[in-house]
Formats: sequence, C-alpha cells, structure tokens
Amino acid sequence: MTIAFRYADPVAELALGDLAPGNDVLATQLAHRSVRRFTDRDVTEAELTALVAAAQSAPTSSNLQAWSVVAVRDPARRARLAALAGGQGFIEQAPLFLVWVADLGRARRLGARSGVDLAATEYVETTLIGFIDAALAAQNAVVAAESLGLGTVFVGAIRNRPLDVAAELGLPDHTVAAFGLAVGAPDPAENAGIKPRLPQSAVVHREQYDAPAADAAIPAYDERLAAYNERHGLPGDWSSRVLARLAGTSSMAGRHTLRDALAERGLPSR
Repeated sequence: MTIAFRYADPVAELALGDLAPGNDVLATQLAHRSVRRFTDRDVTEAELTALVAAAQSAPTSSNLQAWSVVAVRDPARRARLAALAGGQGFIEQAPLFLVWVADLGRARRLGARSGVDLAATEYVETTLIGFIDAALAAQNAVVAAESLGLGTVFVGAIRNRPLDVAAELGLPDHTVAAFGLAVGAPDPAENAGIKPRLPQSAVVHREQYDAPAADAAIPAYDERLAAYNERHGLPGDWSSRVLARLAGTSSMAGRHTLRDALAERGLPSR
C-alpha cells in the first residue's frame, strides 16, 4: 500500500487507512518519486503535447498564465544546461528536459503593443505570480507524465546561473527560468524508492498554527528518513540535511545572487 511507503509509519498507515488509494489519480500521486536514471525510450511529441495540455489545465492567478516552458531535446544543449545546473548527468540522459519559465514578458509585450505601461509587473507580487503559476503548471505535468508511465525529477539548480541559462535558451526580457524538469522512462534498475515525508501532524494545523505540536513529530521522522536514506546509500536524517542546506550562502550554489539576476532579466521585484 503506497500510504505505508509515503510515511514509512505504521501508525499513520492505520490512521489514513480509509484514504488507501480509492482511484487512479490518488494512486499515482502517492507513488510519486524522483527519477534520475532513464532508459533510451524517447518521449513522443504526442506525450509532450499531453503534458503541456495538463500543465495549462492548472490554476493560474487572474488567468494571467504568466509562465512558459522550453522543451529541450538537443543532446548538446542538454549537456550545456546540465553543466550550468551543477553537472547533473541525468539532464543529459533524459530524452526531454523541460525548462519552466516565469514569464512576464508576454504581458509586457502586450502592454507595449497596446501603449499601456504595466507598472505592476515591477513588483515582487507579480514576480511571485510567475513562479507560482509555473510551479502549479509543472506539477500538473508531473502527474500527467507519471500517469503515462514516465518519470520526472525537478531541477532547482537551473537557477544557479540564471543569466547563462537565459542566454542558452534565448529567453526574452522580463522572463527567467524557474526550474527544470527531466522527463523520460524510468530505468527499473535505479536504486530509488518512495521517500517518506513528514507526518501529517507536522504539517497540518487546525484553525491556528501549533508549532510545539508540529515539531514534536520531527524526531520520529528523522529516524524513519535516516533508515530510508541508509537503504539507498544516502547520509543523514531530515534535520541534519535541512540545517546543512540552509546554513548559509555556501550551500546555495550561487543562488544567493538571484535578486540581482532577476533585476537584470527585467524583473526588479520591488
């Protein structure tokens, strides 16, 4: 039962027993995992069309549709993007790499054609809309991909060098790559599983936020995730990885300069 794998917690399994996948959508979502090894099976144009249609079916703030996606198949371009994203080899191996773009350029061009100064595009709220819309769209695409038997992995490291990525993809002004998504058929030999998440008691609050109750669940989760990581050759528990990842700019792989890069891309985010 996928709930058992999602939480790696028999108590949670019993408490959520009634949720045990009652339909194919829940089964697909609960079985999600990141895929970093792919077979040589291509992703067809029909499948790409389906993924984009699913992405466009996601909610979008005020119907602004403030995102775009660049589908990259060319092996040489994927290799260059992999290098810009910290040398992650699976970007080269996956037959399709989707770069999701926070796109205020479309609206800005509309404003220019209409003679309207879109001053609201210069504020952080509107920049956030672009990133949020892109994330909602991409997650829809992930579920669609998995329903087709494909695997995916998000690549936040596409923000390591946003100006170089923009140049590689020919992005226009007022746009920036938000993240990448490698897509392909999962290699069944990959040593990977369904990574346990925090228990619901750590993330769900009733009426008001209760930090002590939520944080009380973390030690047990650390034990479960450490056991999962050990099985898959990974070090540490959840707490230690969070502390290391957020310790300072040295762990951000260049992304601490993102505000300056956004301004240079025409997204001043005042």
